Amino acid sequence: MTDPTDTDDGAGQKHGHGSDGSAQSPRLLPWSGAEGKPCYLITDENGGPVSRLADATESIQLGMGDALLTHAGDLLQDAPPGELRYLAERLTEALRDALRIAESRGRRLSRLN
Repeated sequence: MTDPTDTDDGAGQKHGHGSDGSAQSPRLLPWSGAEGKPCYLITDENGGPVSRLADATESIQLGMGDALLTHAGDLLQDAPPGELRYLAERLTEALRDALRIAESRGRRLSRLN
């Protein structure tokens, strides 16, 4: 269901309006939707259960990325090609997650300034 106060930004993203009439920028969530498309959340400044889930997911994703980078340092010294491919695939996933988080955080921080 869409809110009649939502507007489309021309890029297919909906922007809601707070109770005071101010525009709310959607939060890019740290997971993808159908067909790998981005998921967005419009919420108030207090957040809610989906915001908390997104925060927890971001924390886990960053932790996994850090662990993978540590593992990469250990493996890259003399790893056979099979392990390097696996590592490269996981690092790609971790980087993708980190970039999604960075984009989301950047959008939220720009609203505060």
